[in-house]
Amino acid sequence: MGSPLRLTLVGVDEPRAAATWTRVSDTIEDLEQALSRFRPTADLVTLNGRAGDPACAPVQAALYDALAAADRAWRRTAGAFDPRVLGDLERLGYRGADTSRPGEASEPGKMLASRAAVFPDGCWLHRDPRSRSVAIAAPVDLGGIGKGLALRWAVAVLGAAVPGIADGTAGALLEAGGDLVAHGLAPQPGPWLIGIESPVANEEIAVVELADGAVCTSSTGVHAWSTADGRAVHHLLDPRTGEPGGGGLVSVTVAGPDPAWAEVWSKSLFLEGARGIGPRARALGLAAWWIREDGVLEMTPAARVRTAWSAAEA
Repeated sequence: MGSPLRLTLVGVDEPRAAATWTRVSDTIEDLEQALSRFRPTADLVTLNGRAGDPACAPVQAALYDALAAADRAWRRTAGAFDPRVLGDLERLGYRGADTSRPGEASEPGKMLASRAAVFPDGCWLHRDPRSRSVAIAAPVDLGGIGKGLALRWAVAVLGAAVPGIADGTAGALLEAGGDLVAHGLAPQPGPWLIGIESPVANEEIAVVELADGAVCTSSTGVHAWSTADGRAVHHLLDPRTGEPGGGGLVSVTVAGPDPAWAEVWSKSLFLEGARGIGPRARALGLAAWWIREDGVLEMTPAARVRTAWSAAEA
């Protein structure tokens, strides 16, 4: 998933902390091997090579569950979240591993034609739960939900490794790039304190209180580049156009109980752009913070009650 991993533990002795780190990092490594589009040997890369074949093929459990979660997110967001943007990401220059079949020449952008492809029943994903087999109509990128799912599943490992998290005698904060999840005892009295950084000012612009749950950010500050023809682009693509979305915004942060859904909503809200994000986020009742291109921070009422400090009000 291409993000640095960091684990902070509170109330845990050094031997248990070292063992916990090993278990968590091994879990993330296994999920990387299942869900990454950058590793040639990853299960997702193999599956993408079969895109368009209606015959279901067995996949490992993590990939099966991730695809099911991506399909739910696609439906719940009315298509604002759509994993079938892989061809457009590659067309714009954000390439992953080669998905060509043996004996087939690799053609840059060959997946573009399958954007929004579906099977005859209108679905992009077919699943057989009895055999944990799947078929996909188009190649997919799980970057918009994969880190959140990895954090969700890693938290289960944390809970088993550190029983004190459940009763508040220990605590853990697990970070993967712009996504994180915290549970249990914080380093200071009260909730965990999480900073929101502005890609415009390159400094913290707000501090959020988090008792138990997740904070996930979609931002143009990390994966942004220039295309061969000199256009400035980023990885947050609008599936309706195949082009970077979110006009007027540079980042969106969402807090919630589950990291996978917080990640999905941060991406989906980003695509609303500066004009549409406020009404949409408030209608959904989400705790959301967003930073405009001019560096101004705005937030929903649900986010304001979680905000311990903001630069604008300091």
